[in-house]
Amino acid sequence: MTPEQMRDASLLELFSLEADAQTQVLSAGLLALERNPTQADQLEACMRAAHSLKGAARIVGVDAGVSVAHVMEDCLVGAQEGRLRLSAEHIDALLQGTDLLMRIATPGDDTLEPAVQAFLLQMATLLDPTATATIAAPAAPLAMPVPQAMPLVEEAVVEAAHLDTEPEPTAPRKGKRSGEGGERVLRVTAERLNSLLDLSSKSLVETQRLKPYLATLQRLKRMHSQSIRALDGLKTQLEASGQSAEVQEALAQAQQLLGQTQQILLQQAADLDEFGWQASQRAQLLYDTALACRMRPFADVLTGQSRMVRDLGRSLGKQVRLDIEGEKTQVDRDVLEKLEAPLTHLLRNAVDHGIELPERRLLAGKPLEGQVRLRASHQAGLLVLEISDDGGGVDLQRLRRSIVDRQLSPAETVAQMSEAELLTFLFLPGFSLRDEVTEVSGRGVGLDAVQHMVRQLRGAIVMTHTGEQGSCFHLEVPLTLSVVRSLVVEVGEEAYAFPLAHIERTLELPAEAIVQIEGRQHFWHDGRHIGLVAASQLLNRPPSQADGQTIKVVVIRERETLYGVAVERLIGERVLVVMPLDARLGKVQDISSGALLDDGSVVLIIDVEDLLRSVDKLLSTGRLERIERGQSAAREAARKRVLVVDDSLTVRELQRKLLSNRGYEVAVAVDGMDGWNALRSEDFDLLITDIDMPRMDGIELVTLLRRDSRLQSLPVMVVSYKDREEDRRRGLDAGADYYLAKASFHDDALLDAVVELIGGAQG
Repeated sequence: MTPEQMRDASLLELFSLEADAQTQVLSAGLLALERNPTQADQLEACMRAAHSLKGAARIVGVDAGVSVAHVMEDCLVGAQEGRLRLSAEHIDALLQGTDLLMRIATPGDDTLEPAVQAFLLQMATLLDPTATATIAAPAAPLAMPVPQAMPLVEEAVVEAAHLDTEPEPTAPRKGKRSGEGGERVLRVTAERLNSLLDLSSKSLVETQRLKPYLATLQRLKRMHSQSIRALDGLKTQLEASGQSAEVQEALAQAQQLLGQTQQILLQQAADLDEFGWQASQRAQLLYDTALACRMRPFADVLTGQSRMVRDLGRSLGKQVRLDIEGEKTQVDRDVLEKLEAPLTHLLRNAVDHGIELPERRLLAGKPLEGQVRLRASHQAGLLVLEISDDGGGVDLQRLRRSIVDRQLSPAETVAQMSEAELLTFLFLPGFSLRDEVTEVSGRGVGLDAVQHMVRQLRGAIVMTHTGEQGSCFHLEVPLTLSVVRSLVVEVGEEAYAFPLAHIERTLELPAEAIVQIEGRQHFWHDGRHIGLVAASQLLNRPPSQADGQTIKVVVIRERETLYGVAVERLIGERVLVVMPLDARLGKVQDISSGALLDDGSVVLIIDVEDLLRSVDKLLSTGRLERIERGQSAAREAARKRVLVVDDSLTVRELQRKLLSNRGYEVAVAVDGMDGWNALRSEDFDLLITDIDMPRMDGIELVTLLRRDSRLQSLPVMVVSYKDREEDRRRGLDAGADYYLAKASFHDDALLDAVVELIGGAQG
């Protein structure tokens, strides 16, 4: 590419940037003028934007842009001078012109020429209804020709700039000069910003490594002082014992040397302390500055949203305006990009589902114009967004009927649900209250997608309802994806971090709280069974050999899915600076990124969605490992003994043969009383019992066992013909670890269950 071509390409790019900034000014100003057509400041801002675009288009030789911007400027000047009053038709046409200018500034659109001609004709009719329907076509093609000479460019710049001596109404984007203080805005690649943040975070962590050295110096200072005191005591003893002058002189020299080294040590410790403090302050400032470089005002994601709300409302026969608060709230640019889609959906949802038609609003005593509010603010390191409307809200009775009709929950259960519980169904995949499909809604691809996108940002979304006064969506997302608030845990003697956004809570479970249901470990929490998996298996780490009586569990949530993940130790909450993994590694299973702890050690950040997929895969293949409890991992290498208690001779003999053939030592009992006597007189590794038996049934047997201090940790399996949920509940509540129905009984089911409870036959 020749220097001239490079210069021309640069000018065309600058024109595109100019059009991007000025069309934002036009869109915002025209929406304000629609509500009040005589606002002088908005008329002035829009006229300036059109005039600037006309001059910029002339500079680069884009004649179509000159024509469109010129006729828009004429319309706005006429409104300023009072020769015409802007009507809804004028605003519609000017907004179409704004869209057209952006198309003109984006090369490659072959449908521009007829669109420009139609627009110019439309504007000519609006400005002078008596004018002929013929207008002159542009003298040059609509494509962007290459400018021929810089003197022409400079002349056009002077012509176009004579009105642009004040700051622009809104801060332009992408390389423009900001109107606030004349500060220059430069374009920097995301890779360089990420690299800068990475280096600054490493620098911040490195300064923490000075702390142990300083602590060592402080310890040396104390030892040195003790040495001096000991030498002083020795000198006193020597003087009292009448030692020779040579010995006393040598002792004095040692004291002198210790005194000198003490001064050096004190000075070095003070210098290191000062250096460490200054280094940490500078590193923190460097990191904060690098992080600030990634931050952008929330207004950047609002481009076109007010226009979208207005246009969608008009297409639905509604009058709607969007009120925005907190446009200057600073957010990471990556978060802004990912917020655009869910925000757009929620705003469209508010206009389509929330705001009523004008006649219904009048009947409800509301103004004709509906209002949608979008508020952004900072709160505890999070970006908090609220999208609310003053519409009719959610028809809860219709929602109940839809839940029942879709067989999502029984009618009697739905009737007892709270408002908050009902609203959660709106976030289910495929759920919609619309009976027919329109261009806007009814397809069921809605709030579930919004929730998924918010969760990808490590955030959360909640919907509230205020009856006939409208609805509100409350979103909380991190201000930046470069920093993540996490819970750091230990798995296989290594540190891992769970993002707090995915953590429901943490628990410390006693060993007896873990039960076996159909081959899987669960625990009971908040009225539901929660599956329990070992983090060591998921992350391919060696399992813990700790003999503690409790298990540390992190309860993670993804949408409506809950799982407990057993870890070795809960280290605590940390704010971690995210460090992307090397691209050459590809996607590392269950891991999203890395970070450095305060001591400089590496911690891997868990990808929770990927982790849950790994859990599902292990479940589907039947390879989920059992979590050892208490002392069960330290059994002796002897044959394990199993007691089978059942009043059926056939069942007892079948179970005895199966277990004996697998290598277990098996004893049998004919009923609960017989089994209880055996348990008190002998040692066993496992009890397998029926429920319905004479003299003492299985529930009574298990209850007695759990009350006995020697037997209370013994694993128990219930094998029963009863397969109802209440029967399972009785057995598990009594203290059984595993419940196996005889209706689904087969050889492998029993043996697999025994292995899961106590392992193989040899300890």
